[in-house]
Amino acid sequence: MRLRPIDLAREHGLSTQAVRNYEEAGFLPPAERSPHGYRVYAPRHAAALRTFLALIPAHGHATAGAIMRAVNGGAVEEALRLIDESHAQLAGDRRTLEAVERALRDLAPPRELEPGVTFIGPLARRLGIRPATLRKWERAGLIVPRRDPRTGYRVYTSADVRDVLLAHQLRRGGHGLEQIARVLERVRAAGGPEPLQATLREWRDRLTARGLAMLAGAAALDTYLETP
Repeated sequence: MRLRPIDLAREHGLSTQAVRNYEEAGFLPPAERSPHGYRVYAPRHAAALRTFLALIPAHGHATAGAIMRAVNGGAVEEALRLIDESHAQLAGDRRTLEAVERALRDLAPPRELEPGVTFIGPLARRLGIRPATLRKWERAGLIVPRRDPRTGYRVYTSADVRDVLLAHQLRRGGHGLEQIARVLERVRAAGGPEPLQATLREWRDRLTARGLAMLAGAAALDTYLETP
């Protein structure tokens, strides 16, 4: 069956230029040419386009393209390695989400977060860590205590203490400072742990959607590999 660029484009609401661009990028196999120089596609090209578009929500545009280039270049093992890395990343994201949910559940009860301020020494003793650790977290952007204008001492508000407690829980779970900093940004952007629950649900929904997209992408890729 001979297909034109417009035949592939119409199925997905794309422009013919997009189809040509995908071919030039290696996402589709090279097209044959008619005696007049026009591109001539076959069912395999249509399957390649379906596969690439199915892989995007699962792995992102760049990785989906790299997978298709590998497959079209005969490097199936490289394509599988890229897919494995995406699955590992998704599993890591799930573990992070679960750690955040546990850490939020384990936060000190509200009575310990009453309005007020504390200083680095008492806060460090409360957590059983060294003041140097709190200073390190500050340099990493996890917490940003204000300074007393008269003494220059660090002053931790109840919100700062909340962030320190959450950081402490996540560090005990083995999470890195950069990862924790991103979590705390979510907490602050949400306005605290309670409003963050909606964000966590959205985060979980996105992970579920990506997992399902990986299944759909794998099915499309399997079909493509079997297409002559």
